[in-house]
Amino acid sequence: MTLPKTILVPTDFGEGSEAALLYAVDLAKVVGADLVVLHAFEIPMVGFPDGTLAASAEFASRVLEGARAGLDNAIKPHEASGVSIRGLIKQGDTWRTILDAVAEVRAGLIVMGTHGRRGLPRALLGSVAEKIVRTAPCPVLTVQSSAPPS
Repeated sequence: MTLPKTILVPTDFGEGSEAALLYAVDLAKVVGADLVVLHAFEIPMVGFPDGTLAASAEFASRVLEGARAGLDNAIKPHEASGVSIRGLIKQGDTWRTILDAVAEVRAGLIVMGTHGRRGLPRALLGSVAEKIVRTAPCPVLTVQSSAPPS
């Protein structure tokens, strides 16, 4: 087994993602890996019977600014940890974007949070973590936050 040189940590800025990032920072210290914290987002599309209307450029710009600010806030507390850490923002379908980022940054491990949803909420909302576990080209470590599932 080869230890990862790069660990990818997808984040949605929730408690599960925070727990995963804390775990990944500690793990990266032990194995000497770099961290890439990824936030993937989608611009909502509005559908109409006569076609689809995309969001305005101003709206898309505000979403991107918010993503940058959120990523900066997630990374900042770990900058003095002694681990090389950088942020990456990508637009697209979340689970596909995560898999694309694995190849782009040559990640040897994904560390990601889970929401711990069960039953109908999980069936309706799906599970990005589950899709990643099933399809990732590298090992995936899932971390559940201590917060109760939503």
